[in-house]
Amino acid sequence: MFGALIRRKPARSFGQDEAAFDSTTFSLTTAVPRPIERRGGDRIPALLRVAKLITEDGEQLIRVRNMSAGGLSAEHGQQLNIGDVVSLEIGTQKIPSQVVWKREGMCGIKFDQNVDLGELLAGRKPRHGFRARPPRLEVHCKASLRLGKTYYTVDVHDLSLGGIKVEPIEEYCLGKEVVVIVESLRPVKGEVRWFADRKAGIVFDEPLKFDELAEWMGKRLEMAALKASIKRG
Repeated sequence: MFGALIRRKPARSFGQDEAAFDSTTFSLTTAVPRPIERRGGDRIPALLRVAKLITEDGEQLIRVRNMSAGGLSAEHGQQLNIGDVVSLEIGTQKIPSQVVWKREGMCGIKFDQNVDLGELLAGRKPRHGFRARPPRLEVHCKASLRLGKTYYTVDVHDLSLGGIKVEPIEEYCLGKEVVVIVESLRPVKGEVRWFADRKAGIVFDEPLKFDELAEWMGKRLEMAALKASIKRG
């Protein structure tokens, strides 16, 4: 399967070339990708881009740059240290891992066990009429929801680049356009796509930017760490 993918190299325009530089690259090795590295092994362009990293301090999104069967390199927002034991959520898989290098906002993460890249790529292949859901961060805070001229205060359960889950909300909101305001994040327009037990899923008209969500989550983790240190003191 990989051989066929590698041989199929369609011609790309200048605009496509620019987009390709911002895509995740999969490598057919078991080595953890190194920073600013030119590898001789065959590589497969793909569009993974964002994954969720879970540490003992909380969750954050990372932007995956290179990935092999043995690990990956990624951009991260919050502090990581070499030796940190972490868990990666990629698609439907949760992969126990460890940080093995870091450099200026980049890190290298080694999987505890090699993964099957064929299975991982197959799991990410979009089905007809289906859009892959971005990784979600478990977040517990308040938000304001504006529907027309009416404002509601809701609890946030999770947040991703593409949407948010909130409660309580009424069923008549289903299918309606809303504006969501979460603490210090900018107001985001979206649509209520599903409803169940007074919980609702809202899909944003335009996804949040990776950098703004990473910075927002980083500030939350810093505040949580500060409050914990005050309590201990």
